[in-house]
Amino acid sequence: MAHVEFLDETMRDGQQSLWGMRMQAGMALPVSPLIDRTGFRVIDLAGSSLMEVLIKHAQENPWEGLDLLVNSMPRTRLRGGMRSNASVTFGVTPDALMDLWMRQLNEHGIRSFWIYDVLYNIDKMHRLAKVAKEYGSEVAGSIMYVQSPVHTDDYFAEKAGQMAASPDIDTILLYDTAGVLEKERLQTLIPAIRAKIGDKPIEFHANNILGQSGKAYLDAVDLGVTILHTASRSMANGPSVPSTESVVKNLEILGHTHNLDKTLFKPVEEHFRAVGKAAGFLVDQFNEYDVLAVHHQIPGGMTGTLKAQLAQHKMTDRLDDVLEETAKVRRELGYPGMATPFSQLVGTLAVLNIVTGKRYSVIPDEVIQYAAGYYGETVAPIDDNVLDQIMTSSRAKEVLAAPPEQPSIEDLQKQYGTTDPDELILRALVPGPALDKMRAAGPVKTTYPLLSSPELDQVRKLLKVANLPLVQIQSSQLDLTLRGGA
Repeated sequence: MAHVEFLDETMRDGQQSLWGMRMQAGMALPVSPLIDRTGFRVIDLAGSSLMEVLIKHAQENPWEGLDLLVNSMPRTRLRGGMRSNASVTFGVTPDALMDLWMRQLNEHGIRSFWIYDVLYNIDKMHRLAKVAKEYGSEVAGSIMYVQSPVHTDDYFAEKAGQMAASPDIDTILLYDTAGVLEKERLQTLIPAIRAKIGDKPIEFHANNILGQSGKAYLDAVDLGVTILHTASRSMANGPSVPSTESVVKNLEILGHTHNLDKTLFKPVEEHFRAVGKAAGFLVDQFNEYDVLAVHHQIPGGMTGTLKAQLAQHKMTDRLDDVLEETAKVRRELGYPGMATPFSQLVGTLAVLNIVTGKRYSVIPDEVIQYAAGYYGETVAPIDDNVLDQIMTSSRAKEVLAAPPEQPSIEDLQKQYGTTDPDELILRALVPGPALDKMRAAGPVKTTYPLLSSPELDQVRKLLKVANLPLVQIQSSQLDLTLRGGA
């Protein structure tokens, strides 16, 4: 029997997958001390995309909110995540800014990191890991799992071995964004990775998109995995990870042990369910098995983005066509791993192909950069005909004439007009007007109004279907008038 440690994803992957990264600090602060006392090995918390969304959509200072959350959880090591070569954009971020981003997260109390790169620029991953070690932080090198003819066990094991060769990498994280790993593949993949990484622990993260990741967790433990990523039940499943509650129960039935205080599960679950309902976000998700998902391997959170893009063109009925096109584009682009930024690039290109009716007639700049090798070497060659269309597109000449630059930190300070590291990162993340709105909104709120009830839920439903600018609700105890545009 094994002793299993847990990494909590409620406030990072859970809210990223279900809430679109719009979790404000006040939504979590009432229960973050409970999560801190539960006994998790690590609590995942921070990411650059989350900070960008908070600034743009919640007008909340992410550094201030991060400090509040960090201070509320003094017992547990807190984690931040980063791509090896980009802080937030779909392009390439200068190394100097990436190093600064790593240092500032450490300065704000983050002491565990997962670093990933689906094209495996190992040198950049090792460089960031070394920066993290300046603060004594833990680092997980990530294997972003994807199914394709070129992503073999040997391929993944070789990359894991290259990562683990650095003394600055403490664990290897097997990360299955599409939730497609099953026992048969785990039985060959995990031993292959183990043979290359020595005695370094393996973490496992699998989004429960196909409803089978909970079983994959149990199979992984039998194969020697000792760290599992889960989320509180209301923030779990669907495009998120399996719930802590279900995984703990199943492990106990099988005789495995853990250090979690189960009495703290319920209040956390109930709190996030109430907040999610009050904010109009998803909670309590479950997905049915969909074999098409095995082919396109789009992360759960990306599906909402594709739906929004189709809605802009009044083509929401074409979602299945887009998913099938995504599988084709992914194959033609050389099977890039379906994680940021390539899940977005492949998905957006698929939407453009469907909307325009002519494949590859519109090529985003980032796809040109990918084809030019600016992100790193492609896993497999790009289809010759597609590569020709990309490189002869209208924007190709201009994009190829401006490869990513590597300015110094002094250059960046001059570019963004500040020597304050926190402020420099914010200015690099988002344009000035968004920062002005954030500051005008005042300090971070430490609570969130839980305005939810069966009556309010009915009002929300009425507002969604009402086609007049006025809704009136009358009862013996209520006389309510709502006017559109308020």
